[in-house]
Amino acid sequence: MLSDLDIAQAAEIKPILEIARSVGLTEDDLELFGKYKAKVHLNVLDRLQSHPNGKYIDVTAITPTPLGEGKTTTTVGLSQAIGRLGKKVFTVIRQPSMGPTFGIKGGAAGGGYAQIIPMEDFNLHLTGDIHAVGVAHNLLAAAIDARIYHESRLSDEKLAAMGLHRLNIDPYSVTWNRVVDVNDRQMRKIVSGLGAKTDGRPRETGYDITVASELMAILALTSDLQDMRQRIGRIVIGTDKKRNPVTTEDLGVAGAMTVLMKDAIMPNLLQTLEHTPAFVHAGPFANIAHGNSSVIADQIAIKLADYVVTESGFGADIGMEKFFDIKCRTSGLVPNAVVMVATIRALKMHGGAGRVIAGRPLPPELIEENLPVLEKGAANLVKQIENAKLFGIPVVVAVNRFTTDTDNEVELVRKIAVEAGAEGAYVSDVWAKGGAGALELAEAVIAAANKPSNFRFLYPLDASIKEKIETIATKIYGADGVEYTATANKRIALYEKFGYNKMPICMAKTHLSLSHNPKLKGVPKGWMLPVEDIRASVGAGFLYPLCGSMRTMPGLPSRPAFMNVDIDETGKVVGLF
Repeated sequence: MLSDLDIAQAAEIKPILEIARSVGLTEDDLELFGKYKAKVHLNVLDRLQSHPNGKYIDVTAITPTPLGEGKTTTTVGLSQAIGRLGKKVFTVIRQPSMGPTFGIKGGAAGGGYAQIIPMEDFNLHLTGDIHAVGVAHNLLAAAIDARIYHESRLSDEKLAAMGLHRLNIDPYSVTWNRVVDVNDRQMRKIVSGLGAKTDGRPRETGYDITVASELMAILALTSDLQDMRQRIGRIVIGTDKKRNPVTTEDLGVAGAMTVLMKDAIMPNLLQTLEHTPAFVHAGPFANIAHGNSSVIADQIAIKLADYVVTESGFGADIGMEKFFDIKCRTSGLVPNAVVMVATIRALKMHGGAGRVIAGRPLPPELIEENLPVLEKGAANLVKQIENAKLFGIPVVVAVNRFTTDTDNEVELVRKIAVEAGAEGAYVSDVWAKGGAGALELAEAVIAAANKPSNFRFLYPLDASIKEKIETIATKIYGADGVEYTATANKRIALYEKFGYNKMPICMAKTHLSLSHNPKLKGVPKGWMLPVEDIRASVGAGFLYPLCGSMRTMPGLPSRPAFMNVDIDETGKVVGLF
């Protein structure tokens, strides 16, 4: 059987100029990166302002399982199907981190005959946006430590002579780690500044993966270069010794950081296997950030196409909620439909069947017909459909079908989905057939997206911090309530003092359960959501409560995916996915 990489490398790929012209972009609109990818200049928005908006579709999913639900594959395949129906369509997705690519996940360009190409470029350096984020982030980290070091040895008079004033940064308050786009658990907690006096002041710090940087969240939410400059200037890195916030503007580094990211702000234009256009731009973590591709890419795409198909990270309780309450607030774009991806075998896991062990065949209970277990697990699908409908958006279920799924199982999911309020449930066979495998799904999505919109946010911004947290916890997750630690209560009081209470909430919790406990599948009942701490991403413009331990630096598994990756005798990449 051909691998995803084999399929991508064997495909015809059209010059990116041809893809651009198909949606009305000219060579002057592009910054070319070879023949098959390009960045799009932001000034195209000025020319497109009079164009009507296309329909805006978010692809989300049930609560993820170790099996994978095929959300990106469905996103790409659905776009290809809409294109086959004669509509102008744009796919807009995140750029993946190379950490998971070389760690456990493998490629993230879709799969089978529903992929973004060139697949190798997509999964690796692309046009260097992640590197730009990493360098800008680490420049700020260096600036923090340099300021602490120099203030420890210079008088106020000498600082003033250089045009500086004493910031008195409290080293214990600094929350800005360094970053690298590699899974490296060894770097989660480190002590920096060891050595001679001239080597800095020792302090405990650590590394995050680059896509967890607030700068990546800013890149995904910004509207233009000046907005990005202002957002970067608002980043809070910690406090001074009187507990006042210290920003990048205070450190004088915001301008240089913006310069490092000035090209990254332009979205990257690629194509699908069926030559429909695709933007790949920004890649914020879906746990601690909003987990969606960029506002700018959506704003351009929606002016160029009849339908824009984007996706949000993880399940609907995380990525979709943040898509609506954070991204749509920022962009001003109104969503028209939600596509909820599910698989029969994942729903069986939510029903209590099976345990997936890496390197071993799937257990029989996941691949043999079992309607009672499937019906039990489908409660998770029902809850996620209800979550989407809380925002007033029509929902279409996509059943990502595997060869082991029976007709009875598919029919049961269809019945449950319709009873839960979905517009319908349709088989998606895009991995094997490309766009041809989702034509019925595409027709249903088009019909749903053309229904009158009744979109509404889950909460008003002027609600209190706790009211917003508790609304998400009870309405989206199904918690009975919220429990706050003393640390969280102190942080809430501090943020209210700083005036941060009008920001939206970006919940940081596990993606593997509706609850904070990854072991609780299906729809957990009778539990309270613990909020252990709350952090502020002031530049990105949201607060993120920590609901349990959140890893911002993944580790490598015992057999990492990079062990399969190599170059063959012709110089071609092999083993990427």
